[in-house]
Amino acid sequence: MSKNLSFCFSQLNSCFPNQIFFNSFNKKMKKFFEKRTFHVKNLKMSKIEGNAPESLGKIITTDLNSEMSRSYMEYAMSVIYGRALPDIRDGMKPVHRRILFAMNELGLNPDTPFRKCARVVGEVLGKYHPHGDTAVYDALVRMAQDFSMRSILISGHGNFGSIDHDPPAAMRYTECKISKLSKEILLKDIGKKTTDYINNFDGSCYEPSVLPSMLPTILLNGSSGIAVGMATNIPPHNLTEILRAVDGLIEEPQMSEKKLLKLIPAPDFPTGGSILGLQGCSKLYKNGQGSIIVRGKTHFETILNYNRNERTAIIITELPFQLNKASLITKIAELVNEKILDGIVDLRDESDRNGIRIVIELKKDTNKEVILNNLFKKTPLQTSFGGHILALVGQQPATLSLKELLLLFIQFRKKTIRRRLQFELNDSIEKNHLIKGLILTLNSIEFILKVVRQSKNNTEAKIILMESGLTQNQSDAILNIQLRRLTRLESNKLNNEYEILNNTIKNLKKPLALPEELSKNIKKDLFEISILFGMPRRTNVVHSETSGSIDEMEMIDNHATIVMVTKFFIKRMVVETFEPQTRGTRGKKGVMIQEDDEISHFFSCNNHDTILCISQNGIAFAFRAYQIPISRRTAKGVALSAVLPNITTGKISSIIPVSVFSSEKYLILLTKNGMIKKTPLIAFKNITARGLTVLKVGEEDELCWVRKCSLEDSILISTKNGKALRFLTNEKQLRATGRNSKGVKSITIEKNDTIIDMDVLSTSKTKHQDCYILAITKNGFGKKINHSDFRIQNRGGKGVTVIKLQKKDNDELLSLRFCVKEQEILMSTKNGTILRQKIEAITIQKKNARGVIVQKLMEGDYVSKVSLISEKFKQFS
Repeated sequence: MSKNLSFCFSQLNSCFPNQIFFNSFNKKMKKFFEKRTFHVKNLKMSKIEGNAPESLGKIITTDLNSEMSRSYMEYAMSVIYGRALPDIRDGMKPVHRRILFAMNELGLNPDTPFRKCARVVGEVLGKYHPHGDTAVYDALVRMAQDFSMRSILISGHGNFGSIDHDPPAAMRYTECKISKLSKEILLKDIGKKTTDYINNFDGSCYEPSVLPSMLPTILLNGSSGIAVGMATNIPPHNLTEILRAVDGLIEEPQMSEKKLLKLIPAPDFPTGGSILGLQGCSKLYKNGQGSIIVRGKTHFETILNYNRNERTAIIITELPFQLNKASLITKIAELVNEKILDGIVDLRDESDRNGIRIVIELKKDTNKEVILNNLFKKTPLQTSFGGHILALVGQQPATLSLKELLLLFIQFRKKTIRRRLQFELNDSIEKNHLIKGLILTLNSIEFILKVVRQSKNNTEAKIILMESGLTQNQSDAILNIQLRRLTRLESNKLNNEYEILNNTIKNLKKPLALPEELSKNIKKDLFEISILFGMPRRTNVVHSETSGSIDEMEMIDNHATIVMVTKFFIKRMVVETFEPQTRGTRGKKGVMIQEDDEISHFFSCNNHDTILCISQNGIAFAFRAYQIPISRRTAKGVALSAVLPNITTGKISSIIPVSVFSSEKYLILLTKNGMIKKTPLIAFKNITARGLTVLKVGEEDELCWVRKCSLEDSILISTKNGKALRFLTNEKQLRATGRNSKGVKSITIEKNDTIIDMDVLSTSKTKHQDCYILAITKNGFGKKINHSDFRIQNRGGKGVTVIKLQKKDNDELLSLRFCVKEQEILMSTKNGTILRQKIEAITIQKKNARGVIVQKLMEGDYVSKVSLISEKFKQFS
């Protein structure tokens, strides 16, 4: 023990910077422990008898383990039962129940003036709730907030806080009274012995153990609380739907859960919003636990900014339940400042007493849907409500399904109705009994007057009347009767009242004897409540198979982009980086090329396109274009292994962007030795970055080109010596095969010649009046040829000459592509210079012409890659 004390003092020493103060504290503590010696042995604690004061009493030796277990269990149960969890019957925690009961006792009814909240808090603390005033006032405030409660239980006057989590005014400034709903539903039958009363904390008065609620308020306003080892979080619901469900279960107790979910499909939050999908709601209602995706309500508006220019704006009008509006605006502003959210130029709060209105102004030509998806994904505008229906059943916490909760409430309601009817029956019988005595008095008034005159006092008269056959209560009523009630008019009134009471007694006995009549009484009460307090839904349900999950692609704008791939790096650039230039210029630097590296692929696509990368050995890999990081024009990009970790560096033979995997489209695969195959594009849909074999390549061969086509297109294969062969892609010329086939011969290659390019001409382009075949050489020469000058041949032929090459300059044909007048060409050199040029600027020539200078090259440099920008991209540039 001394070692433990030494350790404690050493720890305390580190907490006190002032050594003088610590030494004084140390001496006092040592004296305290010297007077009281503790012995700890076998997990038992005891105190040696000594000079202990008599007031300390006798110390009982007990097992430490069992003592701690028992004490903690008592504490846990007191928190569970007395503080944190609501009762399944009235849906109230003790503090809420005591506040409403105290206000009812004070007479703060809906038709009375407001009273200070401090008066109510004092009444609750003094009589029923022995805790802090802050806890009571906070609970009172929440019951008066229309953004926290689906139906407020207290009417407030003054500042009761806001949806921005502004604190309420002090209790001495605010005023309150019971709301009409609380009075009619929770407190209506409180004085009819419908519930049991228990002693308060000091036994000075009584409080109800439960309120005689007429509907399950645990569902109406929900509840949240953290107990010891458990927590509850019940969402609020629509009153009309709750009444409909209770009525349906009374009529059909064996109702299926599927049918019940049609009556209560989802929660109904006081702040509105939208619930995405019913999967989470269904799980919550069936198992008692479930996660609900809640999203704020938004719409788009075209507004005028301060410059009187039109802008598109996202307007937020409703928020998810319990979301702080101010913190949401702050979060959006932080994301904009950190460049995580792009495209927002202004953010302001235009909320007023009429409702919420948050305005988010967008930049011009910004994709509004992408910005909205980013808001849902990256801010609390879309959040998850983790529901857990945990409540006290009896005095035990239990997780309940929706059906179990409603059936337990119906059972409680039947008991409450029965006790109310029994109270009313007893009261009616008692009144009937007294009226019967008064009627007898009127019939024998002379006898009564004689008894009263001859009796010495009231007691003697009472005894004589009781001996004549009257009861004690009747005798008291007769002696207390006023002379004016002896008139003929009063006699008729008493007879009528007697008949009414007889009918009332019969009507009250009927439901007490017949269960079906008792159910009718409950349903009657439900109908009256629906007439008084019925309400439409505020939270709408949006169908969603994905339960509101937002795919990464939905957060990316599908604009045009340029992808450049070298042996070691890959990068993505926006099309606007390279504006069109005139023919014969050198272009702009597109990438910093390091030693032993060169540009291998260069093409344009959309951000949402799937990029198929096919290696030389016939293995295909796939990823989305937006997964490539955006880079500056002169940056080298990211390592190729970061995007395709499983591909061998420098072994990519062809890269092709795919927008839609259609069953009517095909991929044409061509090897270096001229082996070609056609495979349906749909066969490549499930390819991932891990790779999949798409072509069996020979030992001395390698896959070099991949293009998309349809059955009515034609293929153009060209060689470096300026030869080209055009043939159709139909089943007669090229039959479609699976991924594992080898392919067939495409073109007969002459000696000292090799295939350098392949392209596909679509049928739609051949109908275009300005359709050409564009030839580009290694030395930067190029020309356009009318596509009609190329006749269609059979597969396997030698082809025809398409361009005259200057052999003295070692010029070679680099690319032969189909194009239209409206397109643009992107040319990249070995050293990374990029030129963007309009097709219409290149001259139309015959097949045997040399062409014109398209790109001016520096000494030692040459054109390495050619790419065409499709017409659909021009809207972005």
